[in-house]
Amino acid sequence: MWYSSNIEITDTRLHGIKALRECSHVKMAGCDVVSPEFGWSVEGLVMERCQVQGEYFMMRSAGLDFTEVVLKGKYSFQYIQDSVFDHCNFDTKDAFWHAKNVVVKNSVVKGEYLAWYCENVTFENCRIIGTQPLCYCKNLKLVNCEMIDTDLCFEKSQVEAVISTPVESIKNPLSGHIYVPAVGEIIKDDPASCGEVVVRKQSCCA
Repeated sequence: MWYSSNIEITDTRLHGIKALRECSHVKMAGCDVVSPEFGWSVEGLVMERCQVQGEYFMMRSAGLDFTEVVLKGKYSFQYIQDSVFDHCNFDTKDAFWHAKNVVVKNSVVKGEYLAWYCENVTFENCRIIGTQPLCYCKNLKLVNCEMIDTDLCFEKSQVEAVISTPVESIKNPLSGHIYVPAVGEIIKDDPASCGEVVVRKQSCCA
């Protein structure tokens, strides 16, 4: 389905390359998608309770509203804008590169090199897993997030982050504040990187 608008796809298997492209105002629910290059340049896609496999998923799309979507792939959500993801589970490398005005909440995001070069992206109550996430970002926010197996985080990023788990290493945040209960290593070898890492150990009450 290419160049379509005001369409609804329910309980359907979409197994084929480029199964949806340059469409607008689409609703999908209960679908099984196995499709490389799915959803390029789509505007206004609401997706609920879907399973997805594929590379370059949703590139250059806008106005995405995803709930309970499970994704396994590579290079997902690159260059997307103005989108919200809730209660999703994403296993994908290089996700959200160059994304702009995006909120991801109550979700698991696994994969290396998460969200490089993004702008105005917020992760809220998320579990983030994988090496070298969230580098070269502008106006990045993390609210009550877990970070697992994450090293060399936040390089050259403008960031405000509250993290609830120990982080392996943080490298040269450009500006802002990163609050963590513990960090294995703080690397600051660039005088232009002035972000502050604040270690706040959790107190134990009897």
